[in-house]
Order: sequence, then structure tokens, then C-alpha cells
Amino acid sequence: MVALFKFFKKFNTLSKEAEKAIAEISKEVTVKRNSDLQTIGHTCKTIYFLKKGVARIYYFKEDIDITESFSFENSIVVRFESLFTGRPSKKAIQVLEDSDFIAINSPELFKLYDKHPDIERLFRKIFEASLVETVNRVESIQFHTAEERYKVLIKEAPNVLKRVPLKYIASYLGITPVSLSRIRGQK
Repeated sequence: MVALFKFFKKFNTLSKEAEKAIAEISKEVTVKRNSDLQTIGHTCKTIYFLKKGVARIYYFKEDIDITESFSFENSIVVRFESLFTGRPSKKAIQVLEDSDFIAINSPELFKLYDKHPDIERLFRKIFEASLVETVNRVESIQFHTAEERYKVLIKEAPNVLKRVPLKYIASYLGITPVSLSRIRGQK
């Protein structure tokens, strides 16, 4: 839980009582490489903190596997569209390495908001940051070339090439593996 509370401090300080309340509704989860943490069609009721490993959110479009995002250590992994609507998701979360998570029960978390306003503020700030990341991702697809998106990805996640299969990186960038190979060959 130490890594989780250290992550939280980047957004908002919690009282000891709030930390204890979150710890009581959380559990550690280990998932093996190439397994789905959550499957397509599952209704998301868990917010995951990735302690160790790599995860991706993906979906299928016309039977093509599309990577929406990657998550690395010390980040939140969640399918927001399902979490907030209560509807089954059309996306899945897959781990790409043996990974360790802290799973936070979201229905129980949301019940804590009234009792612990600092928890509500914390998660509002985390969700706001995630929204900004999503907007930035959409804008990068709209306004930047695949080569520019590749350079940003390498800058933000320097080890991505060592930890993520190239087919997923190509999918994330919206290009074919052949195009990715060409971009990588340009120095």
C-alpha cells in the first residue's frame, strides 16, 4: 500500500482515517503475463493501481485488435466508460508482463466520498488528470503524424520498445507494423 499512498500524495493528501478506509476496501492482485485483467463485456467495478508490470486497454474493430492505451508502474488502470455508466465495456485490460496491482473496490470507494471528502477530492483530481490525458491523446491523433506520436511515446515511456510487442505499439499509433518499422529505421 506504500506505493499507492505515495502515488495519491501527488494529487491530494489523505487523513490517516481516509488511508485506512481505502486500505480496507483494497486488495493486492497478481496477474500473469498475457492474461486479461478484465475482459470485454465485463462491467468495471474496480480501480486498479499498477505497482509492477505493463497493461494495455484494447478493443476489437472489425476483428482487428486495437490498443487504446498503455499503463506502466505507478499508474491507475480503469475503464472509465464502464465504471461511470455501470454498463459492460467494449474494451478489455490485458497485462503484458507478470503484473502486481492494488485493486480498489469502486462501489465501496464511492460510498466513502461523503464520510471522507478528502477521498472524493483525491479521486476527482485523479479522474481529471485522466480526462486531460485522454483529450491529449485524441488531439495527438488529430493533429500529429504517426512519427510525431512515436517520438512522444518513446520520450514518455523510454522502455516501451523493450516491454511491449511492436504490433501493440503500431496499433496504438494507428499504423501498420511495417510503417512502425520504417519510422524506427529513421534516425
